[in-house]
Amino acid sequence: MRNADTSQLRATSIPQAHGEVLEVGIGSGLNLPFYTAAVSHIFGLDPSIELQQMARKRATTVPGKITFVSQSAEQPIPLVNASIDTVVSTWTLCSIPNVSAALQEMKRVLKATGRFIFIEHGCSADPGVALWQNRLTPSWRHITGGCHLNRKIDDLIRGAGFQIMEIKTFYLPGPRPMTYTYQGIASLA
Repeated sequence: MRNADTSQLRATSIPQAHGEVLEVGIGSGLNLPFYTAAVSHIFGLDPSIELQQMARKRATTVPGKITFVSQSAEQPIPLVNASIDTVVSTWTLCSIPNVSAALQEMKRVLKATGRFIFIEHGCSADPGVALWQNRLTPSWRHITGGCHLNRKIDDLIRGAGFQIMEIKTFYLPGPRPMTYTYQGIASLA
């Protein structure tokens, strides 16, 4: 998820983050250059130590403090209830084994006035493309670290108790089964 198109999406979404931020699936830190001075602290959650090492190199550009948390998103996040102003998730919900548990943890730590910023790929609204996503996902998961092409991101977010305030869906350039994208902002319902 590192190209001009995904960078443009990051550039429009990530600067909306503010205050205490939880980035779920910080990975190699591709979002870090897009955070603004409105962010006071980033908690970067990711189970991969190798990716966090890459993110640490990018962290030098981040205004404010960054703390890396080495764990999976569906485990209890070591943050106090209602302590986070912004949760950020980009191209992460597809590969979390228990995505519902992870979304519940994000909801738990988000303040009542907080926002959940997301950019994710998932199940297409086009039935023909969705059919291919369902066919491809079992094999795709095994070669891409657990990525599900067929998760209906908006339904998952709503099902966890979030209210979607803004959402855009579209295809990025590339094969349609892999590029259907959800970009939006949610709040607590």
